[in-house]
Amino acid sequence: MRLHLVAIGQRMPDWVTAGFEDYAARMPRDARLHLNALNIPARSRAMDAGTLRRHEAAALLSAIPQQALVVALDERGQVVDTAALASRFAGWQQSGRDVAFLVGGANGLEAAVRERADWIWSLSPLTFPHMLVRVLVAEQLYRAWSLLNHHPYHRA
Repeated sequence: MRLHLVAIGQRMPDWVTAGFEDYAARMPRDARLHLNALNIPARSRAMDAGTLRRHEAAALLSAIPQQALVVALDERGQVVDTAALASRFAGWQQSGRDVAFLVGGANGLEAAVRERADWIWSLSPLTFPHMLVRVLVAEQLYRAWSLLNHHPYHRA
């Protein structure tokens, strides 16, 4: 199984890149986490947030690996605790399919992305900057893996 974080935005602050890379490097060979950072469409004054979301949605949907399970990160999604995420992680491993985690831009996800998703995951009722979501997803996936494998990282 390969995990793909497909996210809008290529130029991130150094702390975002370092945080994501740290947790991605901790993942085992059989559950590697890869980042596919998509270019943000050029925004003009004439382009409203809805138009920008539609452009981002097209980019996200076209970047989904074939046969991958799709998880959309959205504030309207399901909030789960670590044990529930670990259970989902185990199911993904058993399926043998890749998993694509889709992260939209600052204006959120277009409905078409949520409709394509096999699961919609909310990290929290709080709203996070989209760049921070990369680090949070990577850390939570590592935490789920560590729980399943009795690794001391997860101490709950």
